[in-house]
Amino acid sequence: MTGGSTYENQVNIAHSFINKIVERYKDTRLGRQELYAEVLEDNPGALWKRDELDDHRVLKSPDLKRIVVAIDPSATTAGDEAGIIVAGIDSTGQGYVLDDLSLQASPHTWATAAIVGYHKYKGDRIVAETNNGGEMVELTLRTIDTTIPYTGIHASRGKLTRAEPIAALYEQGKIHHVGSFPGLEDELCEWVPGMASPNRMDALVWALTELMLGDYNVETLPGLYK
Repeated sequence: MTGGSTYENQVNIAHSFINKIVERYKDTRLGRQELYAEVLEDNPGALWKRDELDDHRVLKSPDLKRIVVAIDPSATTAGDEAGIIVAGIDSTGQGYVLDDLSLQASPHTWATAAIVGYHKYKGDRIVAETNNGGEMVELTLRTIDTTIPYTGIHASRGKLTRAEPIAALYEQGKIHHVGSFPGLEDELCEWVPGMASPNRMDALVWALTELMLGDYNVETLPGLYK
């Protein structure tokens, strides 16, 4: 199978057409397929669907009443990526994913990236999973900036239990991606319960749980699955 992007053929296409198509379809699933020749298929068992992400995608967020940076840490430079997601919530309870700062790097480097994101987006708090790293996460962050508001979260529930309520909020149209985040969206739409969960997805779940669910218990969330 061979493929070629629209841009490889742009010398044969009117500039006005290129500009119109790019403006209409950039940052969408259809755009990734039609402009960049990517083959995107949903995993039938995945909790997230690409069409749902596209249907509620926005180019700009409204004023947000709270913004957090969530970290799913990596303990070593050569290990998994550190998931770093910036998200916010508006006055009506709608959630917005603002940025994906995930990277494979040393603890000092990913901690720096998270703090830079915190200041860039004028965040209210940094939250991080402490199962992998424990006190190391907070200590690393505070060697860079001692003033950050920080909350460590210990994951006591299984990944499926944590992810399902967030996926339900997406299905209800309550979460919006501000622009496109291909790495994160691929993880969401390819992860099936039972698989090891990827770091960007975990960080997203922590961010949106902090903003929209708090210290939740799935059994006591009336109306969540309506």
